[in-house]
Amino acid sequence: MSLERKDPHDHRAWLRERDLTPLERGYLVVLMWLDRRLRVVDYLEMLETLYYKVNMQLPKSHTEQYNLDNKFWYWYPLYALGSFSLLAYVVAAISGALLGFYYSPATTGDPSTAYSSVVYIMTELRFGFFLRSLHRWSAQVMIAAVFLHMLRVYFTGAYKEPREVNWLLGIVLMSLLLIFGYSGYLLPWDQLAFWAGQIGVELFLSVPLAGEWIAQLLFGGFSLSQSTLQRMYILHVFVFPFVVTSLIAIHIGIVWLQGIAEPH
Repeated sequence: MSLERKDPHDHRAWLRERDLTPLERGYLVVLMWLDRRLRVVDYLEMLETLYYKVNMQLPKSHTEQYNLDNKFWYWYPLYALGSFSLLAYVVAAISGALLGFYYSPATTGDPSTAYSSVVYIMTELRFGFFLRSLHRWSAQVMIAAVFLHMLRVYFTGAYKEPREVNWLLGIVLMSLLLIFGYSGYLLPWDQLAFWAGQIGVELFLSVPLAGEWIAQLLFGGFSLSQSTLQRMYILHVFVFPFVVTSLIAIHIGIVWLQGIAEPH
């Protein structure tokens, strides 16, 4: 028996005393290596403490109060609409990014280039018809799923305290998604897109006081032109994806903190 005092920081000796699988041993070796350099264990403990503090402060859900099975609500079809909306958004984002390799909004001030690029995607590009159809249908399914998701939240009373902030955030998200879809609707620059754009111009011009300013900002004037297409392209590709994705992350984060709201 050795009378020497053990070093509490001798990680290698600690590992030798444990009966670990190769996978567990490899994981701990990597964790210890990182911890000696970046103190990752301290930060993990801080996150764990923060997680329990936040969850202890939240009110108990219906299933916690009555000891019901939480998994029931996760698998209930109406409660999967939020996840289904997220899945449709991811599909639309990936397919839209792939379409961006072949779509051109305008060149030398000629907006008809956009229509020509869409024709190329639909008729000549291999799997182009499938790719554009996947993007269009996933966007439409997403809007429908989000609308049904909001109806479910309303009729089950999930918008009540303490979830009213997330309800308002959901309304903002729904509004942004509609504008997001509208900006993409104009990008093909066909007959449907042209008259949808004209309706948008007339709609904003009917707004009192700020209508003309909004129409000038969004459409580049009171009639459709290459500026209109360019602005819609910038909104659809460079603005809305980052704004909407950030708000979706916040929305899901709040749901994760508060838990699923059961019917009241």
